[in-house]
Amino acid sequence: MIGAALYSFRRCPYAMRARMALRYSGLAVRIVEVSLKAKPAEMLALSPKGTVPVLCIDGRVIDESLAIMGWALAQNDPDDWLLKDDPVARALMAELIEENDQGFKVHLNRYKYSERYPDQPMEHYRAEGEVFLLKLEALLAGREYLLAGHLSLADVALAPFVRQFAHVDREWFAQAPYPRLQAWLQRFLESPLFIAVMAKPL
Repeated sequence: MIGAALYSFRRCPYAMRARMALRYSGLAVRIVEVSLKAKPAEMLALSPKGTVPVLCIDGRVIDESLAIMGWALAQNDPDDWLLKDDPVARALMAELIEENDQGFKVHLNRYKYSERYPDQPMEHYRAEGEVFLLKLEALLAGREYLLAGHLSLADVALAPFVRQFAHVDREWFAQAPYPRLQAWLQRFLESPLFIAVMAKPL
């Protein structure tokens, strides 16, 4: 796709999920890896709020990761990530993504950076985040993915954040009572799609 560029930071979970959707959809997008400490002027000119990811397609700017994912899947969704024929699953997908982005992400930030939130110990913030992990563990009963027998938008939208939560204390997560979620996350981390978007540019 001529004229498409994504401003991204590899370790940002929002950027991860946008990049995976773009790659899955087979769209040729130039990836511009940015430093969050020295954001390029051209990115700030496109999106003054200064957060990644930012997608520019022939002058059109999309600067929310979910909107980027939606745009990519509207172009091409060969494996039905959107679960277009299952309205119940689609409704649950929207609920899960909203809970992830509006609630779990808050608990994740406080758990990861607990020294900035001294009102409570780290374990308190972890326990708040575990409420969401328990929900995901239950959804994985009897299948390998959250909402269907295959990868969907929900899996890809949530996995980068669960990965970040797991990596705060890897030893704790490895022994936590979430075997299905642990296996789901490991499949995600070992997937060709994730490995491809996390590869450092040559």
